[in-house]
This record gives sequence, C-alpha cells and structure tokens, in this order.
Amino acid sequence: MTCAPPALAQLEGITSKEAASALRAALEKGSQAAVASLGRTDGFFGNARVKIPLPDSLQRAERAMRRFGMGRYADELVLTMNRAAEAAVPEARQLFVDSVRKMSVQDAKGILQGGETAGTAYFRRTTEAQLRKRFLPIVRQATAKVGLAHQYNAYAERGVAFGLVKKEHANLDDYVTQKALDGLFLMVAEEERKIRKDPVGSASAIIRKVFGAIL
Repeated sequence: MTCAPPALAQLEGITSKEAASALRAALEKGSQAAVASLGRTDGFFGNARVKIPLPDSLQRAERAMRRFGMGRYADELVLTMNRAAEAAVPEARQLFVDSVRKMSVQDAKGILQGGETAGTAYFRRTTEAQLRKRFLPIVRQATAKVGLAHQYNAYAERGVAFGLVKKEHANLDDYVTQKALDGLFLMVAEEERKIRKDPVGSASAIIRKVFGAIL
C-alpha cells in the first residue's frame, strides 16, 4: 500500500519523531500480541492456521501407521512438534523489542508508507537469523524425547539422496524451527494489519494519529 497524495499531505504535518514513535509502539504492541497468542499451550496445536503438520515425506508413512493401529505414534510426534514451537516462541519477545528500539527514523517512514505488512517484513529481516539460533535448541530438546523423530531423521537423510524427501525437510528439528518462524511472522503480520485497518481501536494516541493519517 502506498500513500495517496492527501495522505502524504497529512503525513507532512506529522514529525519524523512522531512517525517513528507511532510505528515503534504499533510494532511492539502487535509483535507482543503475536508472541502471547502462540507462546502458550495450544498456541500452535490449537490454531489451524499455524499448526505444524508432519513433513510431506512422512505423511504417506503416517497413513500406513494409522492403518496398522500405530496412529498414536504419529499423533505424539505432531503434538511434540507443536509443543516445541510453543516453547520456543517466547524467545522472540525481547528480540522484537530490541529490533524496534534500533529502528531508524528512515526505517519508520518507509514502513509507514509501505505495504500492509511492511513492519513484519522489517522484523523478519532483522530478527529471523537470531530467532532461528534461539529456537533450534529448544525444538531439538523437545523432539529428542520422541523415538519417531530419530527414526524420521535417519530415514530423511537417505531419502534426500533418492529424491524422496525435500532437502529442507531432511532434519525434523530444522523443519519445526522453520514452521515455528513462519507461524510467528504470519501472526505478527495479522496483528500489523489489524492496527493499520483500525488505528482508532488502538490504546495509543500516537498510533491513532499517525496511522489514521495514512488510511
């Protein structure tokens, strides 16, 4: 979304400091709401939009397991993957706050006049690498307790060589970590859209003033 001329005129009456303050407040509010919604029991598992399924290459095996009465093993793995993501997401809270505080006025102006998820894109660019490093050990600790996860990794390593498993799915911990990140940024984007769509509903006067000017 780009600003129409009237919106640009309104923005000219808003100082750079106000614009940056509004954006920081909005992004901090939205990102913390996303973390709170996902970083709890059933945050992933109970949300169909972000629930982590078994990798494509394991879904055929899952169907066979269910036919032979072994569905509980697949269920255990799916639950474990989602619980791992739920445990990892709170690590994002401080990284998001730090990212907001480091934002320049130029960044803020660009995001305000950018697309409806420009702020989320900024977060992804500035935090994803660090988030991956923080998420992975938590995910690894959770899946280590599930025997089927070890079996999957052994199978997947061989499967990649024969084109049976996608390279990005070759390690279950990497797969879950990526899905956790994707789910997190999906929810951050949703929160950002809400604030842009209804700045009046925000508790912050500065958010109402600045985002109201670009509607």
